[in-house]
Amino acid sequence: MAPKKGGANKSRANATEEVEETLQAVVLADTFETRFEPFTLDKPRCLLPLANTPLIEYTFEFLANAGVEDVFLYGGAHSDQLESYINESKWRAPSSPFKQFTYLKSTSTSVGDVMRDLDNKHLITGDFLLVSGDVISNLPIEGALAKHRARRQTDKNAIMTMILRKAGRDHRTKSSSVSPVFVVDPTKDRCLHYEEIDHHSPESSRLNIDTEIITTHSELDIRQDLIDCNIDICTPDVLSLWSDSFDYQTPRTQFLFGVLKDYELNGKTIHTHVIEGHYAARVRNLKAYDAISKDIIARWAYPLCPDTNLLPGHNYDLRKGTLYQEKDVTLARSCVVGRRTVIGQGTSIGDKTTVKDTVLGRNCKIGKNVILDGAYIWDNAVIGDGTTVRRAIIANGVVVGNKCTIEPGVLLSFGVKISDGVTASEGRRITKAPRDEDGDSPASDPKIVGAGGEGYEYVPYEDEDEDETASNASSGLIYNMAHLSLSTESISTLSSEVSDYGGSRSGSFATSVSDDEDQDTHFVQDAVASVFDSLRDGVSSDVVQLELVSLRMTANASDHEVRRSVASAFMKHVAQSMEGGQAAGDVIRETFRKYHEIIERALFDRDSKAKPDQVDLLVLLQQDLVHRPRGDTVLLFAAKELYELEVIDEEAYEQWWADERSSNSEEMRKVRSQTQQFIDWLANAEEEESSEEEDSDEE
Repeated sequence: MAPKKGGANKSRANATEEVEETLQAVVLADTFETRFEPFTLDKPRCLLPLANTPLIEYTFEFLANAGVEDVFLYGGAHSDQLESYINESKWRAPSSPFKQFTYLKSTSTSVGDVMRDLDNKHLITGDFLLVSGDVISNLPIEGALAKHRARRQTDKNAIMTMILRKAGRDHRTKSSSVSPVFVVDPTKDRCLHYEEIDHHSPESSRLNIDTEIITTHSELDIRQDLIDCNIDICTPDVLSLWSDSFDYQTPRTQFLFGVLKDYELNGKTIHTHVIEGHYAARVRNLKAYDAISKDIIARWAYPLCPDTNLLPGHNYDLRKGTLYQEKDVTLARSCVVGRRTVIGQGTSIGDKTTVKDTVLGRNCKIGKNVILDGAYIWDNAVIGDGTTVRRAIIANGVVVGNKCTIEPGVLLSFGVKISDGVTASEGRRITKAPRDEDGDSPASDPKIVGAGGEGYEYVPYEDEDEDETASNASSGLIYNMAHLSLSTESISTLSSEVSDYGGSRSGSFATSVSDDEDQDTHFVQDAVASVFDSLRDGVSSDVVQLELVSLRMTANASDHEVRRSVASAFMKHVAQSMEGGQAAGDVIRETFRKYHEIIERALFDRDSKAKPDQVDLLVLLQQDLVHRPRGDTVLLFAAKELYELEVIDEEAYEQWWADERSSNSEEMRKVRSQTQQFIDWLANAEEEESSEEEDSDEE
């Protein structure tokens, strides 16, 4: 029987819709940068370990959670190593969430060449995500993707949406020399102009915005508080524009800037999607490597944590003090393993050795009387007796002799051997890898590695001093980690309360803040993680309080630090419960009624007219919720519940509302806006009560 008329057309239409719904992704495994040299002389950058998991694994997890079905992975340097890794990974297995996985070797020398090659291959059939192989994110992409597709339906010239994250102008992951500036039309989320300000060049200290942009748009936002996550939602037209301009090499300073500048010629628009409540970052340099490692260990990127065990065969367990440990680890009885530490399988630690804030890979051998503080030590490394390593990176197979000193900022690349008694001075980079294309490398330098040592000092070429968006290297600050300016603020907006309240504390990878300040910051991080995990797991209030008191006594933390930790942990728990589908009022009521004693024990102003502790708590809650979705609604419910539970007195609400901290910014005023109705109700109730008392006295 012949098909009805129109049946074939309908089938073709459905096929077209199905193709459009297939989400593809292009992953740039090679970013054509030299920021991770000398490590990348031996290994692809995307396979370097972050908290003992290759960077590319985090990127693939993000794409899998985003619903990507087709992946095109572009490999450049050391492409054979990357291909072997991918072929043996779970992403090639039949159970892989990716229906199609295509590995493309490339001889390109820039991102622009890769994009033009991709356009010529005609592999992209619809919307696709463009990411680099060092993106760490737990962002659900559905919201941004839906807005992008809706925008594209009404305007075919809307070709790209950039994912940006609000994080402040002086965020620790931003370049200290260059600031990206986005000029956005907030009514359409359309990016109108992009420019980078070089702080070291007086000539580029001003923005050069076209007059027509200012005169033709009634509203403009000039944003210098955004971090570029390097996650772009693109249409195939993006590839065409790359092909039309052979001089475009870099994604932002050339492609983005050029497309926006030539809007009158191409008619294409690029839009932004700003996120606040999720984690998204790119390990763009060693400064970010340190920051993001700490965030993953502190669980700000949950569920991207060591104990999620992203790699088959990993078996990390989370223990007290944010300690992650695999099985078959050998610890001497007299060794001390501190907080925020990761220890891989097969690793042994000797007598009287102290380890803290350190990531240890698998099968490492750590000797006796060793001090490891803020170190990143990859697989199969050996550290001799009496050696000290502080804030340095030691790659696979490195052997450090007895009584050595590895100073902050030192990078020891693959297979380097340091002889006994040698001091590797601050910021020094040592490698064994060939430097020249013909495979020749300098002989080992005894002045650097000691007699019998193996390795030479690696010094970057002069052109590696270019700005961080150039395709060929970046600022020397990236290599000399001893002088990096790091605050204690987490890269995640979820932990912004660590530094936003009471001022930021700036330190460095090598020369950190004072011991007292560092200890306070660590207390907040540890306490937030401890309380949050307990709330999530339903641990009893007494046990939570006992752990909190123990942490406080260890760090000698202040009452304010305790309140800050409690406020952050409670609000983080509420936010994640709401993401899981619970109503704001229900989760707040359930959480506060079960655990209100924890809050009460941090308040010591019950018997005084002034309520500084209670006001402090309310301000901390308010400040935390500035960065969270529906923060204004959550604050209203929280204020009401604390009142009903008699945790916060009426006088405290009045004093809070009058406190200048609660209204010192537009964000703070916005997040408390819904709570105005509750404050008004309290005032009216007090007036009615006073009136009734007066009437009673007259009678």
